Order: sequence, then structure tokens, then C-alpha cells
Amino acid sequence: MQQSPDDEARGGARRSIWSKPRSRWLLGIPIGGLVMLVLGVVFASGFTVVLHATSSPQFCANACHSMRDFVAPEVASSVHGKNGPGVAATCPDCHVPQPFLAMMIRKIQALREVWGEATGVLDTRDKFEAHRLAMAESVWAAMKSTGSRECRTCHNFEKMDFKAQDSFAARRHQAAMKKGETCIDCHTGVAHSLPAAKEEGGATAPQRPSQTFAREQ
Repeated sequence: MQQSPDDEARGGARRSIWSKPRSRWLLGIPIGGLVMLVLGVVFASGFTVVLHATSSPQFCANACHSMRDFVAPEVASSVHGKNGPGVAATCPDCHVPQPFLAMMIRKIQALREVWGEATGVLDTRDKFEAHRLAMAESVWAAMKSTGSRECRTCHNFEKMDFKAQDSFAARRHQAAMKKGETCIDCHTGVAHSLPAAKEEGGATAPQRPSQTFAREQ
């Protein structure tokens, strides 16, 4: 007995999503979705692993020749690398932003640095020193634009005990608070050697009290 169109429509309405598909190509919908889900999980996991690995102190200090031979040793011997309390700051603490979008922008910017390293722009000490001022000013400008965001992860005016600081540091910090200044306005030489132009008091040199403060801390 042939079914009427109405009977066929009612029969179709009773079919569930778990019913066997009438056409083989329909199997591709759930299978394709499952494959995309698995690939998404694999990609997200791999991305997280790479992001974490390239933000580690070990990677930063050994990723390239100039970092390993020129930068890492001076950081290790600075007050940020070795001090009385034993609380050290590593490369990512200062140079890898915690906010995700800012971190991604910084990672993209780092590709330019990788290119410079690969093409030999910084492959000798003389070349590195020739570019030190430009590199330093770029980092200082970035820190200035964020209000020393990475520095303030550890250093916070509101949590400072000025009575526990020496008189010079206490005066400078309190003055900085009133002026709306942040760490990088004074501390330009606490982890890296200052560029020669800065040391010699050239046109780009900071005020002498600020430079002295950076060296003493």
C-alpha cells in the first residue's frame, strides 16, 4: 500500500538525529565535526606548549647568540639577577607581557629580532654595542607606554615601606608617586648595561640623580 505524502511527512518527523542516515554523505556531518574538534584540541594544546616554552627564562637566555653571550651574562650579574634576598627577575618577567593580546603583539614583534639575529645584525660585540642605544630606547618607550606594567608586577608604590628604604630611595619614590612617574623613568640601568651615549651624558642621557639612583639600587 502506497503511503500518502502526509504519512511520509509524519514518518520523517518521527526520525531522530540518531537514526541511520538515508544518504551516506550525511555521515560526514558528525564525523567532520568530531575531526574538527580533535584538531582544535591538538592545535590549542600545541599553541599553549609553544607559547609557554618561548616565554621561559631558559629559552630567552639561550635562543640566540647575542642573548646568550652579550645579554644574559650582564643580567645575571645585575641586581635583578643576584641580590641579598635572592629574589631574581628573569627575561620574561620584564619583557613578556601577561595580558594575552599584549603578549601576542610582543611575540610578533620578536620575529623582527629573530630576523636581525639570523642576518648577522648583532653577531659581534661591536655590532651589538652599536645597536644597544636604539634597542634600549625601544624597550624604554614600550615600558613607558604601559606605565612600567611588567615592573609593577613586583614593585608597587602603594606597598612600599618608605621607612625601610634608605633616605635617598624613599625621597625619589615618593616624588615619583606625586609626579605620576613609573619605574622606567628612573631605573634604566638596573638589569642591562647603559648604552655608551647614556654613560657619557650625551643628548639622550637622563638626569644625573636618576642615573645614580638606577646604579645604586
